[in-house]
Amino acid sequence: MDLFHSVILGIVQGITEFLPISSTGHLILAEKILNLGQGEFLKSFDIIIQLGSILAVVVLYWRQLFTRWEIMKRILVAFIPTGILGLAFYKIVKAYLLGSEAVVLWSLLLGGALLIIFELWHKEKPEAHEDVASISYGKAATIGLFQSVAMIPGVSRSAATILGGLLLGLKRRTIVEFSFLLAVPTMLAATGLDLIKSVGQFSLQQWDFLAVGFAVSFIVALVAIKFLLNFIKKYTFIPFGLYRIAVAVLFYLYIIN
Repeated sequence: MDLFHSVILGIVQGITEFLPISSTGHLILAEKILNLGQGEFLKSFDIIIQLGSILAVVVLYWRQLFTRWEIMKRILVAFIPTGILGLAFYKIVKAYLLGSEAVVLWSLLLGGALLIIFELWHKEKPEAHEDVASISYGKAATIGLFQSVAMIPGVSRSAATILGGLLLGLKRRTIVEFSFLLAVPTMLAATGLDLIKSVGQFSLQQWDFLAVGFAVSFIVALVAIKFLLNFIKKYTFIPFGLYRIAVAVLFYLYIIN
């Protein structure tokens, strides 16, 4: 791995973190194309550079995060299921799922089909929740359960939370913004846990790679967040579903050839 790889992976992370296409899945596939292998540092790199994307949320949504306690309470409630399940399955996910191209491709394929089917079926009701602060605590916890499914690489944390919120009767923009905000404690916890377990194993050069990936993912995520907010004003998530299926099929053909 070198600084060029860090920049490329930072761009991939920044673009894909908040779109319903799986940042972790895309990082794993990008690393395969770049022939980077599947070492322990690379697994930690994939987790830690997500902090750059999360910083973009903090910069854009600092008022909701730090001045609206009703919103923060709901974010914390939604985080509880993810935190508990994340601690319980951390070792299994990192040892057996993170880095698995087969898991990523199946998740992208099935998740893409699910997105398309859901959007063709789903009709937003006029009484759907418009304000994040009005989400019930029960619904917030349920959204957290949906998010937990994204521990499987390729599922997409964003897609899981957005579909969960739409099923529970939230407006599209409301659940998209709630998904942004929920990413903050989720990714902070995931990164903190990995740093505690791995920080002593990084070399000075590897810290440089992490810093570059972090900075690039932050800048790119700022653009990606604004893009998604504009996108959902006019379109459904069907294009993302089609994209996921196309990536899974094309990458499968790439592997077998």
